Amino acid sequence: MKAMHSFVRVGANRSQSLFYGEDLQIRSRTKARFHVLKFMSHDTRDRCHAALNLEARLQRRVQRYGWDLAARSYDTLWQAQLAPAQHALLTLAALRPGDAVLDVACGTGHLTRAAAHAVGDGGRVAGVDLSGQVVAAALQRTPPELAPRLSLLRMDGESLAWPDAHFDVVLCALGLMVMPDPVQALREMQRVLRPGGRVVLAVWGQRARCGWSVVFAIVDAEVASEVCPLFFGLGQQQALARACDDAGLAAVAEQRLSVVLDYASAREACDAAFEGGPVAMAWSRFDAPTRARVQDRYLQALAGWRHGADYRVPAEFVVLAAARR
Repeated sequence: MKAMHSFVRVGANRSQSLFYGEDLQIRSRTKARFHVLKFMSHDTRDRCHAALNLEARLQRRVQRYGWDLAARSYDTLWQAQLAPAQHALLTLAALRPGDAVLDVACGTGHLTRAAAHAVGDGGRVAGVDLSGQVVAAALQRTPPELAPRLSLLRMDGESLAWPDAHFDVVLCALGLMVMPDPVQALREMQRVLRPGGRVVLAVWGQRARCGWSVVFAIVDAEVASEVCPLFFGLGQQQALARACDDAGLAAVAEQRLSVVLDYASAREACDAAFEGGPVAMAWSRFDAPTRARVQDRYLQALAGWRHGADYRVPAEFVVLAAARR
């Protein structure tokens, strides 16, 4: 099975396989497979469950180490670009002093720290991420005055360690798209949410409205399997609300944000796309000729948004608030 490959060979020709490349294409097959499991014998069903579980474990491993690589440059390359989505998420969250807040896929902790300021001394905030390196970066960036009410842990968002009804608010900014099973992650958020609590989410919008999305097709041309074919799936119309509904959450507010990602140079635009985001694992395995080739293709794709030395690339976010049903 192609999804079981765990190495990469990159040269002048197409890579044979990629440790990163199994990624979200796994998810595109998973729902269909579970649909037919009921028609199989018990032995065959058990083998299929085992294969699906192995694929999910592999994807988590891929995401963990990919974001470990991206952690070094993530803040510098993306913090300003993601600020509109994070601001909209915090506005919808309407955090209050004394709230208990969980930030899933917290990354380097920008949103987590903002939540800790909002809840005050009487509140508490926990941030979790699958990547140990981004958690370490978040810890380094935590000022001493926030430490008593802020904890940061490496944890899988699909299997949260807290008991039921533990938090008033759960946040997740731009993390659901890379999880093997986003509905399972939402179920966990719903489980740890107190009655009357709210979940507030942000994801990238529709692929066609995110100019930088061409990076996936460009990287896919160099590897044997698609990198993130469903990365923008939750950004489709009503997709995020439907996923929440499947997890026992009712959407109460949703907004789409059209933004422009500003890059001061071609180098900055390429670094953000290849080093600081979801293709970082693939990029780390590319040799120098491959890197030059994919950078050139990416800049050609962005040429329509070039203004002198700058690049102003359109993008879209979806921000949604949901409550327990």
